[in-house]
Amino acid sequence: MKFTVLTIFPELVAAMRAHGILRRAVQRGQIDICAIDIREFAAGRHRVTDDRPYGGGCGMVMKPEPLAAAIRFARGRMPGASVVHLTPQGRPFCQAAAWDLALRGGLILVCGRYEGIDERVCSDFIDEEISIGDYVLTGGELPALVVIDAVARLIPGVLGGESSAVKDSFHESLLEHGHYTRPRVFEGHAVPDVLLSGNHREIEKWRREASLVRTFLKRPDLLMHRALSPAEVEILQKWRSDIEKIIRNQSLHCADSLSGDQQAG
Repeated sequence: MKFTVLTIFPELVAAMRAHGILRRAVQRGQIDICAIDIREFAAGRHRVTDDRPYGGGCGMVMKPEPLAAAIRFARGRMPGASVVHLTPQGRPFCQAAAWDLALRGGLILVCGRYEGIDERVCSDFIDEEISIGDYVLTGGELPALVVIDAVARLIPGVLGGESSAVKDSFHESLLEHGHYTRPRVFEGHAVPDVLLSGNHREIEKWRREASLVRTFLKRPDLLMHRALSPAEVEILQKWRSDIEKIIRNQSLHCADSLSGDQQAG
């Protein structure tokens, strides 16, 4: 899969493709990551890419001419690619969105700066807008790199293990279980015995329950609209039974305490 980033800071993209899993994926030809400098399409000796906004106001706006020319150039090199603008106004980026983008014929990622890009570029040259969160950054480069990292690891072979990506957090609207490695005991905390048992069925059962526990405690919203498997329903019903026992015991303790106070009075 090919990723092309339109930016005025191409060196940020170069740094990302030079390290780790993405570097190896590029070397193997599984993905391609390149940057196009928008300034190369700007007119004049100073290659200006921004100007004052009509109507007044603070900040600057990215000019339409160089950005439109850069998008046209990228589309010429990548027919069928989706042009994605990274902006707080876009649809929220999540794991499902990453899977969706991974199926595209390529991504042209447009990185705005200053107060944003000219609205005429948004309406005529952009296929989709994506936001990585409800906050404002100084530019779209970091969001573009986030999207590349999340999408590239879903490309077959990039992670090495074919099942690595499908076991990640959020794949099934669940957070991933905890992970452990050597030493067996660290500062008084031991690795759960089941993970040392060699019983793969019990290990998988433990991981599924640990995943449900973590999701319930940290992101219960993920469980609200998820279709649960029979095994997961059984686990939740067991928790409910245990919780009801705890509540009943607490109620009995409270009743005994109240009765003792009344007798003392």
